[in-house]
Amino acid sequence: MPRVKGGPKARAKHKKVLKMARGYFGSKHRLYRTAHEQVMHSLKYAYRDRRQTKRNMRKLWIVRINAACRENNISYSKFINGLSKAGIVVNRKMLSEIAIDSPKSFTELVNLANQALENTK
Repeated sequence: MPRVKGGPKARAKHKKVLKMARGYFGSKHRLYRTAHEQVMHSLKYAYRDRRQTKRNMRKLWIVRINAACRENNISYSKFINGLSKAGIVVNRKMLSEIAIDSPKSFTELVNLANQALENTK
Protein backbone atom coordinates (compact mmCIF):
# COMPACT_ATOMS: atom_id res chain seq x y z
CA MET A 1 0.00 0.00 0.00
CA PRO A 2 1.46 3.40 -0.91
CA ARG A 3 2.37 5.97 1.71
CA VAL A 4 0.03 8.95 2.11
CA LYS A 5 1.60 12.07 3.57
CA GLY A 6 -1.49 14.28 3.82
CA GLY A 7 0.06 17.49 2.52
CA PRO A 8 -1.85 20.71 3.12
CA LYS A 9 -4.59 19.03 5.17
CA ALA A 10 -2.12 17.66 7.70
CA ARG A 11 -0.33 20.99 7.95
CA ALA A 12 -3.65 22.79 8.51
CA LYS A 13 -4.61 20.31 11.22
CA HIS A 14 -1.24 20.72 12.93
CA LYS A 15 -1.46 24.51 12.74
CA LYS A 16 -4.94 24.42 14.27
CA VAL A 17 -3.77 22.29 17.20
CA LEU A 18 -0.61 24.38 17.76
CA LYS A 19 -2.71 27.55 17.69
CA MET A 20 -4.96 26.09 20.40
CA ALA A 21 -1.84 25.15 22.41
CA ARG A 22 -0.47 28.69 22.40
CA GLY A 23 0.75 29.67 25.86
CA TYR A 24 1.39 26.13 27.10
CA PHE A 25 4.70 25.38 28.84
CA GLY A 26 7.72 23.81 27.13
CA SER A 27 7.23 21.39 24.28
CA LYS A 28 3.47 21.40 24.78
CA HIS A 29 3.20 24.46 22.55
CA ARG A 30 5.99 23.53 20.12
CA LEU A 31 5.68 19.86 19.22
CA TYR A 32 2.53 18.59 17.55
CA ARG A 33 2.23 15.30 19.42
CA THR A 34 2.59 16.71 22.93
CA ALA A 35 0.50 19.76 21.97
CA HIS A 36 -2.27 17.51 20.66
CA GLU A 37 -2.28 15.47 23.89
CA GLN A 38 -2.45 18.58 26.00
CA VAL A 39 -5.16 20.21 23.89
CA MET A 40 -7.29 17.06 24.14
CA HIS A 41 -6.90 17.06 27.92
CA SER A 42 -7.61 20.79 28.08
CA LEU A 43 -10.82 20.42 26.10
CA LYS A 44 -11.88 17.57 28.39
CA TYR A 45 -11.15 19.69 31.48
CA ALA A 46 -13.04 22.66 30.03
CA TYR A 47 -16.10 20.50 29.32
CA ARG A 48 -16.00 19.02 32.83
CA ASP A 49 -15.40 22.33 34.58
CA ARG A 50 -18.25 24.11 32.80
CA ARG A 51 -20.51 21.75 34.72
CA GLN A 52 -18.53 21.91 37.96
CA THR A 53 -18.72 25.72 37.94
CA LYS A 54 -22.51 25.51 38.10
CA ARG A 55 -22.28 23.15 41.08
CA ASN A 56 -19.74 25.33 42.86
CA MET A 57 -21.80 28.47 42.38
CA ARG A 58 -24.90 26.77 43.80
CA LYS A 59 -22.84 25.64 46.83
CA LEU A 60 -21.61 29.20 47.32
CA TRP A 61 -25.15 30.62 47.16
CA ILE A 62 -26.35 28.06 49.71
CA VAL A 63 -23.48 28.91 52.07
CA ARG A 64 -24.30 32.63 51.81
CA ILE A 65 -28.02 32.05 52.40
CA ASN A 66 -27.24 29.78 55.34
CA ALA A 67 -25.01 32.44 56.92
CA ALA A 68 -27.73 35.07 56.54
CA CYS A 69 -30.32 32.66 57.94
CA ARG A 70 -28.17 31.95 61.00
CA GLU A 71 -27.99 35.70 61.66
CA ASN A 72 -31.81 35.67 61.70
CA ASN A 73 -31.99 32.62 64.01
CA ILE A 74 -33.31 30.10 61.49
CA SER A 75 -31.66 27.18 59.74
CA TYR A 76 -31.28 27.06 55.98
CA SER A 77 -33.54 24.03 55.56
CA LYS A 78 -36.34 25.55 57.63
CA PHE A 79 -36.02 28.81 55.71
CA ILE A 80 -36.30 27.11 52.30
CA ASN A 81 -39.18 24.95 53.55
CA GLY A 82 -40.96 28.04 54.90
CA LEU A 83 -40.53 29.88 51.61
CA SER A 84 -42.00 26.98 49.65
CA LYS A 85 -44.96 26.72 52.05
CA ALA A 86 -45.50 30.48 51.77
CA GLY A 87 -45.59 30.14 47.98
CA ILE A 88 -42.57 32.38 47.47
CA VAL A 89 -40.54 31.29 44.47
CA VAL A 90 -37.07 32.85 44.47
CA ASN A 91 -33.99 31.02 43.23
CA ARG A 92 -30.91 30.63 45.40
CA LYS A 93 -28.83 33.04 43.35
CA MET A 94 -31.30 35.86 43.98
CA LEU A 95 -31.67 34.91 47.65
CA SER A 96 -27.90 35.16 48.13
CA GLU A 97 -27.84 38.54 46.35
CA ILE A 98 -30.65 39.79 48.60
CA ALA A 99 -28.82 38.49 51.68
CA ILE A 100 -25.68 40.41 50.68
CA ASP A 101 -27.16 43.63 49.29
CA SER A 102 -30.23 44.23 51.48
CA PRO A 103 -30.28 42.34 54.78
CA LYS A 104 -33.53 44.05 55.80
CA SER A 105 -35.38 42.56 52.84
CA PHE A 106 -33.87 39.18 53.67
CA THR A 107 -35.13 39.52 57.25
CA GLU A 108 -38.63 40.16 55.88
CA LEU A 109 -38.35 36.97 53.81
CA VAL A 110 -37.28 35.10 56.96
CA ASN A 111 -40.32 36.47 58.79
CA LEU A 112 -42.61 35.33 55.97
CA ALA A 113 -41.03 31.88 56.05
CA ASN A 114 -41.46 31.68 59.84
CA GLN A 115 -45.14 32.66 59.54
CA ALA A 116 -45.73 29.99 56.91
CA LEU A 117 -44.05 27.38 59.11
CA GLU A 118 -46.18 28.37 62.11
CA ASN A 119 -49.40 28.30 60.09
CA THR A 120 -48.79 24.73 58.91
CA LYS A 121 -48.24 23.39 62.44
